[in-house]
Amino acid sequence: MSLVKSISGIRGTIGGRVGDGLNPVDIVRFTAAYATQRRAAGSNQSNKIVVGRDARISGPMVSQLVCGTLLGMGYDVVDIGLATTPTTELAVTMEQAEGGIILTASHNPKQWNALKLLNEQGEFLNDAEGKQVLEIAEKEDFVFAEVDRLGQLTHKDDYTRRHIERVLALDLVDVEAIRKADFSVAVDCVNSVGGIAIPELLRALGVTRITELNCTPDGHFAHNPEPIPQNLTDISALIKSSPVDVGFVVDPDVDRLAIIQEDGEMFGEEYTLVSVADYVLSHTPGNTVSNMSSTRALRDVTRQHGGNYSASAVGEVNVVTEMKATNAIIGGEGNGGVIYPACHYGRDALVGIALFLTNLAKQRIRVSELRRQYPDYSISKNRIELTPDMNPDEVLAKVKAYYQGREEINDKDGVKIDFKNGWVHLRKSNTEPIMRVYSEAATTEEANQLAQMVMQLI
Repeated sequence: MSLVKSISGIRGTIGGRVGDGLNPVDIVRFTAAYATQRRAAGSNQSNKIVVGRDARISGPMVSQLVCGTLLGMGYDVVDIGLATTPTTELAVTMEQAEGGIILTASHNPKQWNALKLLNEQGEFLNDAEGKQVLEIAEKEDFVFAEVDRLGQLTHKDDYTRRHIERVLALDLVDVEAIRKADFSVAVDCVNSVGGIAIPELLRALGVTRITELNCTPDGHFAHNPEPIPQNLTDISALIKSSPVDVGFVVDPDVDRLAIIQEDGEMFGEEYTLVSVADYVLSHTPGNTVSNMSSTRALRDVTRQHGGNYSASAVGEVNVVTEMKATNAIIGGEGNGGVIYPACHYGRDALVGIALFLTNLAKQRIRVSELRRQYPDYSISKNRIELTPDMNPDEVLAKVKAYYQGREEINDKDGVKIDFKNGWVHLRKSNTEPIMRVYSEAATTEEANQLAQMVMQLI
């Protein structure tokens, strides 16, 4: 059994001993710690916390524990039930709440669940706030409310609709153009909350020809829920044998979007953000941000539109921080996560789908033709097993020193070396004794060669 504690929350496999798996005792402890941190950090103008969850089998159990603990801490709870991560983020601001907890382990298998922690802006806690929660939990430094100060529980089930209305109201979403295009769309929602939100969004966008795969939100994931090519063979085969214009696949909490072309081939998860950003930049030029392990194609597209591109440390909270600092009009992560501040500062597959379909409708081209408009890069992902005598910080420092003055170096998060023909990004894992080695070049072979060159140096 596993329990992983980090600044962004706590995740683990259901069951096990205290401190081992994600069991009721630890759920209560970390929820109480979060409530304590929010009470100390918040304006106290709100006494609300929003709770939403994906469709995991353990969701009802975890939700009841979380809601009950928050009530016991004296907070009023707005339980929005089955909801995507971006829906829960929006609900925090719409409710003017002090924060929110999303119950989802994202792309992890069904035995996992997690508490993802939000601030009053519906954004993930920053590093300092996350560490405060971990410290409070470690010391069990929280006090439950007396009987007359217990919170009140409210259930609201309309936030998916309100989220969709927010997306449809975006200036760059053209419902009429999508309706006229009469797209045939296939979706795979891996038996989670995407099965509720994505078909409803498509219908609201005027799409009438929808083929639904794994859209029953029962938490029994039909395949590995991470939306990467090796897990998407069923929908790919369906599209190859059917007259489908585009396929959309989301992870269990619907903040990542994978796109499949009309020929059944992958559009490429790195290119979800690239294509949506290209459309946004063509109408509202400005700056963009992605994390350091994302494709160089976003930089290229941004510069073509006269904007500036910035790379942040890995992690959504870091991308959002950099976007705010650079006034970026769009950003995200190369795993299919689109962040569009015109809607909200969070990865949102619903926003990605609406903008992508609008662009496709207006250009009147096939998805494969759209993909050919962008620079072609290939990313290679490798790892180095760290031995007990290897100090990862020392390794990173030596690699940085070796390339300093020879190549462009970015050390916001590990060490990234920008070569003329590609890049290599080294990061130590926070959960495993490994060094991650990501590289990108024009071809997979060249990307692998760059990675091997740096790995041999290490």
